[in-house]
Amino acid sequence: MTRVCLVGLGRTGIEVAKAIMEQKDLRLVSAISSPNSRKIGKDLGEILGCPATGVIVQGPDQIEPIVFQSRPDVVVDFTNPAATVRNSKLFSKMKVNIVVGTTGFSKIAMYKLYVLTKKYHNAILYAPNITLGVNVMMLLTNLAANMLNNYDFQITEIHHKHKKDAPSGTAVKIAKEIEKGLAASGLPETADVPIQAIRAGGVVGKHEVLIVGENDRIEISHESFSRKAFALGAIKGIRFIQGKSGYFEMNDVLNLQKVLGDYLAKEKFRNKRQPLYRMNSAAN
Repeated sequence: MTRVCLVGLGRTGIEVAKAIMEQKDLRLVSAISSPNSRKIGKDLGEILGCPATGVIVQGPDQIEPIVFQSRPDVVVDFTNPAATVRNSKLFSKMKVNIVVGTTGFSKIAMYKLYVLTKKYHNAILYAPNITLGVNVMMLLTNLAANMLNNYDFQITEIHHKHKKDAPSGTAVKIAKEIEKGLAASGLPETADVPIQAIRAGGVVGKHEVLIVGENDRIEISHESFSRKAFALGAIKGIRFIQGKSGYFEMNDVLNLQKVLGDYLAKEKFRNKRQPLYRMNSAAN
């Protein structure tokens, strides 16, 4: 049984809490909310709309004693970049592995997470792009860029009006995958992929990649209808990070390149055998 501490009880954090409690191999042992939150002091069950859990929500000033008392194997952090870096230093010192779902990280902040894993030999999974679907989208855009290096690429991302970082961490990651695909095709260094960020209404999250050539265009789109998609990604992350050490990203969890490679190998084998099947069918 993997013991889990959840830090951050916003809309996504609540979905993550619900998902953890539905798993037979995971146990939510502690929960920490933002400073001055009305959730502090309440049983987590009251917040989730379910029977009492025995987990009382604490404030961030209680992180160290809470982690010491509840002894989590993994901490899931959905807060903000500054709080995540600060929390991660404490968790790492205590040899606790961390799943970071927080978005809006700078390169310097990401590097700080990497350094923590080297110093304390715990594991950190940095996964702002935590859903399976958006990771498949990244793989597709990488392949498209490699095959269509004379096309123009542009990203549009739409999120709810309360999302603070723009562009989103996922959009930035998609842009990097496009740039990697272009570079792998042998194209000389190019300008950054343009990203348009829109903040409106209550949109959970939508990313679109427009790929335009002289005579045609391709659109690749991913939209999250519910924050449960993020929660399911977090569950995969928890199971992956348990017992490991080092710095990881969501691609390490899903290993989609291997999945694609295995699929193509099977297709190649199947296609080689098809002529034999056709000959046998014709003979019969």
